[in-house]
Amino acid sequence: MGALKLEKLRSSFGSFENAWPASSAEIKNKTGDADLASVLESRKNTDPEDEWRALENTGIKAVSQNSENYPELLKEIPHPPAIIYCLGDLNCVSMPAVAIVGTRRATRYGLETAENLARDLAFAGVLVVSGLALGVDSRAHSGSLAGGGKTVAVLGSGLQYIYPLQNKKLAERIMAQNGAVVSEFPPSKSPEKWTFPQRNRIVAGLSKLVVVVEAPEKSGALITADLALDYNREVGAVPGEINSVNSFGTNLLLKKGAAVVRSADDILELIGMETSPPAIDKDDTGGQYLLGLLEEPMRADDILLKSGLNSSELNQQLTLLELSGKIKNIGGIFHRAK
Repeated sequence: MGALKLEKLRSSFGSFENAWPASSAEIKNKTGDADLASVLESRKNTDPEDEWRALENTGIKAVSQNSENYPELLKEIPHPPAIIYCLGDLNCVSMPAVAIVGTRRATRYGLETAENLARDLAFAGVLVVSGLALGVDSRAHSGSLAGGGKTVAVLGSGLQYIYPLQNKKLAERIMAQNGAVVSEFPPSKSPEKWTFPQRNRIVAGLSKLVVVVEAPEKSGALITADLALDYNREVGAVPGEINSVNSFGTNLLLKKGAAVVRSADDILELIGMETSPPAIDKDDTGGQYLLGLLEEPMRADDILLKSGLNSSELNQQLTLLELSGKIKNIGGIFHRAK
């Protein structure tokens, strides 16, 4: 059953608990939906307590709209999912959240931009939301993790079908870093063509702002942007080359009035967060301490742990070192320049 049928069932009976023992005739009479009554015939083969225990054994949490940790932003969208299934820590959704989305067939420019934006947002304490797809989505999640941040992956399948399979290890890293992998679909639901556009409403619903990095003319990322506008959320886009197929969608969004996103500071400004840089430690203006840590290449989250700096200070120091040519960021790993 989709969100609309579940919503009809709950509003007709006051709760799902009240609806469970009702007869098919009563369901049809109260909801006016014969199809709904037919679908619910499967109740006779189902024991809710057995189903709940089986769910707990997988480690999957079912979070209903009545639960304290159901995302508040998600309640604001039309027909929010009755239940969100979750692996990991859903409490991270209390952080300011920004969605970074784009095409699966991203260019190097798109991949690096997604990763850098997400990394810098993580430094600033922003939750990055995306869809775990290949391309822009994957690099957005990876960038957030590299910045020591938390990220939420919204699946177009049930949680027993991490899709695409290539990103299973990425999903595990997300959970290990106190982020979450979520879905509105039952855990055993396999991915289908229609499930991905539907999951985009959750991506938009969890976020204060949706940023599209690269998107061709027909792209799921543009669907997410349209949904964000419907939900009264901000939409931003990264400018691209006018002759690039992958920039058609983003440049069109900009033409229609989307905010220009050139850096994480643009994003922080759009969501009302402080963007002014912290004071630099005058005793280490050349970043010599960080250069010493980078005898071996290292990810930002590891540098954060070893340096003792806070995320904003570290971000500024790394940026200065990159601009001065003393270090290089290659795929989210920082290297001392030769």
